[in-house]
Amino acid sequence: MANDNFDNLGREQNKEVYDVQFYKQAYEQEKARAASLAGRLADAKNEADSLQFQLDRIKNNPLWKASKPLRQTMHWGLRNYRRVRNLGGPKGIVRKLKQKKIEAEAKKLHGTASFPTPEQAAQQRNAKFDKMVKISILVPVYNTPLNFLNEMIESVMNQTYQNWELCLADGSDDAHESVGARCQEYREKDKRIVYKKLAENGGIAANTNACYTMAAGEYIGLFDHDDVLHPSALYEYVKVINEQGADYIYCDETTFKGESINNMITLHFKPDYAPDNLRANNYICHFSVFSRKLLEGTELFRSGFDGSQDHDMILRLTSSARKVVHVPKLLYYWRSHKASTASDISAKPYAIAAAKGAVADHLTRSGFKNFEIKSTRAFDTIFEIKYEILSEDRISILIPNKDHVEDLRRCIDSIRERSTYGNYEIIVIENNSADKAVFDYYNTLKEQKDITVVTYSGAFNYAKLNNFGAGFATGKYLLLLNNDTQVISMNWLEAMLMYAQRPDVGAVGAKLYYGDRTIQHAGVVIGLGAHRTAGHTHYKINYDNLGYMGRLCYAQNVSAVTGACLMVRKSLYDALGGLDETFAVALNDVDFCLRIREKGYLNVFTPFAELYHFESASRGSDLVDEEKAARYETESALFRERWKEQLAKGDPYYNPNFSLDHSDYSLRVDYS
Repeated sequence: MANDNFDNLGREQNKEVYDVQFYKQAYEQEKARAASLAGRLADAKNEADSLQFQLDRIKNNPLWKASKPLRQTMHWGLRNYRRVRNLGGPKGIVRKLKQKKIEAEAKKLHGTASFPTPEQAAQQRNAKFDKMVKISILVPVYNTPLNFLNEMIESVMNQTYQNWELCLADGSDDAHESVGARCQEYREKDKRIVYKKLAENGGIAANTNACYTMAAGEYIGLFDHDDVLHPSALYEYVKVINEQGADYIYCDETTFKGESINNMITLHFKPDYAPDNLRANNYICHFSVFSRKLLEGTELFRSGFDGSQDHDMILRLTSSARKVVHVPKLLYYWRSHKASTASDISAKPYAIAAAKGAVADHLTRSGFKNFEIKSTRAFDTIFEIKYEILSEDRISILIPNKDHVEDLRRCIDSIRERSTYGNYEIIVIENNSADKAVFDYYNTLKEQKDITVVTYSGAFNYAKLNNFGAGFATGKYLLLLNNDTQVISMNWLEAMLMYAQRPDVGAVGAKLYYGDRTIQHAGVVIGLGAHRTAGHTHYKINYDNLGYMGRLCYAQNVSAVTGACLMVRKSLYDALGGLDETFAVALNDVDFCLRIREKGYLNVFTPFAELYHFESASRGSDLVDEEKAARYETESALFRERWKEQLAKGDPYYNPNFSLDHSDYSLRVDYS
């Protein structure tokens, strides 16, 4: 027994020694990695300081100051040259001008021209639904100009769906007693209008909550005191409540100025429900209608978020909703005037802090910790969200390659030199190279830590190559990467991993540029392009463009991302059987992402992971010769057949009011 105790004590002591050694070794490794990163950041800062010093010297030079008019002229010329080039030369300009003219006509279709005819209005008024729900529309009024108030109230009274009530809580001051008098006049005309004069103005949140205490409807709608509703808005909403069981509904909207809603400024055609979009940007905004049941156990508006109370409310209610439905029709007209947020966010500067607070509260309730929320260059209330990297797991970077040694060298050097994330391996998948120089380069790679070269000798098949390479991966995550890419942003791996680590996310894609800094990839839309398979949005737009409604400036949900730079958990990749090898060259990445989406995962595009992609440099264009064109058409036909139901429904993240012929969010013009 004594010997057994002695042996056990010895084993415990040995274990303690081993544990100490293990943690000491781990500590030393982390210390060395931190020192390496600190050194690289110091080098980068020194380089930036040196460049800034040189720039300051240039700017302070008298010749530089004197040449300002010439430089301005030159830059004007370069900007316009790029625009002409990106439009496709003179022919492209003619096409664009023609498109703009057509779009101007299409734009008119979303104003009063879209209102129902007397016959259509009668049909909608007489429609019988299984659920003829009452919708209580809440409007806090405050010193509202009477002409604005009249238009707002009458746009509700003119609704073709009749089972509504309009709840008006009046916080106007003594100098605006006419507001209450006008509300009372309308109340006498229509008993569905409920009015209450508040003892004091409590702000937007408190006043709207006062409206809510007056409401009797099963559904609640939020409406601003100076805006206008389309006559069919409630009818369209009740349709989706009955047909889809919607418990949260929103629509497209436009800002307008002056006396007519036809004086539209910005038409906002929105995607379907996209939680990552919503966290970064309150794209839902108007016109929100939701089931009263969603408010059980919670408040409508919280006064701590005044100025962004709607973003806070939308984040809370959509998170608990069973069915969020977007009606892709322009049904809300948001008046732009000097005092409105529609005119200028600076009119309500507290809204920026409130919006950050609303997003932070939502993220905390969703289980996230140690995140960071930053305003972007697009707008103060459009955010970059940095999620905490929960575990620095290994990322296996798969790079198929045939010859093109300089492309591969540039790609790998950029990964080595610019990546701040250290736990990765590179697996080069050699495929029938004939150039001796590439094999000489492979020999140098084999001497480097965490780089492996494996050989696949079959005919080129992008899907097979990646599936083959994945079999050698030791990482928790796979990163499919083309050999004709070059890393730009140092934290590119972290920017993708912060999404790939989330259990609700499948594939994550990066922002890719051509060598001339025009955009090659910013997310994939299914059905876009001549083949009606899939295409890249914002294609060939200049790198500094904000994108449609700022969409090049925040991470968002998309149907698919390109396989040229795609991160995914290896377990999910394996569960789906990897890329479908039937798609030898084209559309295997889109097919893979759609299969991910079928499993209920989100796909994410982030603009904060940036790389160059010198597309097709390694194998040439798919459409250069008849053989490649025929192969592409075969794969396109297979894709259209496999995903015909999804293609018929349309891409949920790309509004059906946009053209499928252009990647620049041009309006559709074929409404016949």
